Amino acid sequence: MILQVSPDAPAWMRYGADALLYTHIGGGAVGMVSGAVALFTRKGAWLHRRAGDVFLIAMLGMAVVGACVAPFLHDRPSTVAGFMTLYLLATGFLAVHRPAGQSGRLEIAGLLVALAVVAAGAIFIVQARSSPTGTVDGQPPQAFYMFLVVGMIAAASDLKVILRGGITGGARIARHLWRLCTALTVATGSFFLGQPRFVPHSLHGSPLLFVPVFLPLLLMAYWLIRVRLPRRPAVAALAA
Repeated sequence: MILQVSPDAPAWMRYGADALLYTHIGGGAVGMVSGAVALFTRKGAWLHRRAGDVFLIAMLGMAVVGACVAPFLHDRPSTVAGFMTLYLLATGFLAVHRPAGQSGRLEIAGLLVALAVVAAGAIFIVQARSSPTGTVDGQPPQAFYMFLVVGMIAAASDLKVILRGGITGGARIARHLWRLCTALTVATGSFFLGQPRFVPHSLHGSPLLFVPVFLPLLLMAYWLIRVRLPRRPAVAALAA
């Protein structure tokens, strides 16, 4: 996200733009660090919980600024990505803080958001393929398949929770894990692949940049397997 303000603009406008930019970048940076701490520490322990709290607050700041500012920058994909990240954070947090075996209007609202993300991804793909530039606001159609995949998985998960009237046990933890890890992947991808000016020039185009992007997904897969296995210490710690 680049906020360009004229040097002749009022001081409050320049300071406000700087505050939004620093909140967005700072929130993403703190979110990546605290998310890494939460992933690598023992699940359910004090450090994991505190790192998770910091991650949630930092990522919310990043996503709110991105979702609200992107429309004014004529960046529709970033707008959808911001709201998708907010949705993942909110529902991931709700999964472990809502009493087990309950569902209600929040899950229905989440399902509608997930379906909206899917619809936005499909529209962007069609628009990009029919555009003379082959892009939508500078993004190729391949970039929008993320909205389709994440949105459809999330919508199916929300529908499952609604039809069952809630989930319990390892399913709650799995829902928490994959949603927050996906939100973390959005942040790492936006930074390492979408902000080349902050990456050393020697790493431009290097496959090493994909390591921090996909590492949260690999750790997510590991922990999803762990919580689904019965009689494992990790399950007891997470459930606590």
